[in-house]
Amino acid sequence: MRKFLWIIYGILLYLLVANLLFFYSISHISIAGKVLVTCVVMMLFMIYQIVPYYKSGIGGRLNTLVGGYTVLLSSCFGMLIQNVLLVRYICSGQDKEQSVAVFIGSVVITYVVAFIMALNGFIRIMITAKQIKLVWRIVWALCWWIPVINLFITIYVCHSVSQECSLEIAKQELNEVRKENEICSTKYPVLLVHGVFFRDWQYFNYWGRIPAELQRNGCKIYYGRHQSAAAVKDSAAELLEQIHRIIEETGCEKVNIIAHSKGGLDTRYAIDCLGAAPLVASLTTINTPHQGCLWVDELLKKLPDSWIAFVGKKYNKLFCKLGDVNPDFVSAVYDLTAKNCRKRNEEIIPAEGYKKQSVMSLMKGCMSASFPLNLGFLLVKPVEGKNDGLVSETSAQWGDFLGNLTCKGRRGISHGDMIDLFRENVKGFDVREYYVMLVKGLKDMGL
Repeated sequence: MRKFLWIIYGILLYLLVANLLFFYSISHISIAGKVLVTCVVMMLFMIYQIVPYYKSGIGGRLNTLVGGYTVLLSSCFGMLIQNVLLVRYICSGQDKEQSVAVFIGSVVITYVVAFIMALNGFIRIMITAKQIKLVWRIVWALCWWIPVINLFITIYVCHSVSQECSLEIAKQELNEVRKENEICSTKYPVLLVHGVFFRDWQYFNYWGRIPAELQRNGCKIYYGRHQSAAAVKDSAAELLEQIHRIIEETGCEKVNIIAHSKGGLDTRYAIDCLGAAPLVASLTTINTPHQGCLWVDELLKKLPDSWIAFVGKKYNKLFCKLGDVNPDFVSAVYDLTAKNCRKRNEEIIPAEGYKKQSVMSLMKGCMSASFPLNLGFLLVKPVEGKNDGLVSETSAQWGDFLGNLTCKGRRGISHGDMIDLFRENVKGFDVREYYVMLVKGLKDMGL
């Protein structure tokens, strides 16, 4: 309702500015009066360009984004109405010489004002929108001057902006309501453990918007800070060191661990083989291939060893520059195979005394995610069936299985969606709220 009122206000201002010449042509006010009216109207118009929307408590980015939405729609609807008025005016019985002069002047003002408002909205949305993909930004910019096409693209962009704003404002209001409850304030801190080929604490947050959302609800967050790629046993040793650092720093007796993908295998090894069990209150694995990835076995059989070694060497060199001490691409890949996971599972004696649970998500087709997960889905499906783009449905089940997550429609939820990797709002699945409820569950269990 608030956005609607700001749009109506913008339309009225647009029509007021665009029809000043019409007003002066039929009125008998003095020149001084016309100057005063013009100054007041233009001042109101400029203020609206600076503040086309405002709501306290939602932050500058959202106010700017919604403002872009409102001023853009105001220009579109205002120009539509103004064009109708222009046609009616030229067809009216006004003095012809005066009518033509007023009409031409009004047309110029109409399109100049529309351009200013549309450009204002365009810039605001381009700068502050987070849910409009790069390809749509490029298409919108290139097709800005093409009639009809620009209208449909603008409608799509405005729809996307409206959804983003509604979701973010609703989340802010929800967090404000439950702020005092600190529903994610667990007894033990939460340690987030990343998967393979990523780092979780430097340059780029592996967990997207999830940590901030958890912290807003009282959760104390730590990261694994281990290397991007290494053998399971080596990553486990790094994680054990981090757990000891956290306990020493905070004085807590244990940690709750949420581990994604290979991170779940690394953490299990630290618990079962390196003695971390007494230091762990719970382990929740997210899309972890506990039974391995059979498609990786098949792929490695087909790829030349020399090619694998070459890729591994290049990868290790790159990630050494990014901060890894001794990355090992090849060992990380081979430890994900079904063969090696099966061997590890047979040799390890599972530790007890901590909460074990897992969750999995499923894509519904190769269009559920972008590259490389769309390609991964096609590779996994013939070999292992339903999957998230990397991990199969059955491989992810461990401990108390919390189920397969998906959403309505054809979208599905990918391996990357489960850690908010692309910062994308998936319709029907709020990943940030899912983690809030997941950690709330740990708190409710007294952990």
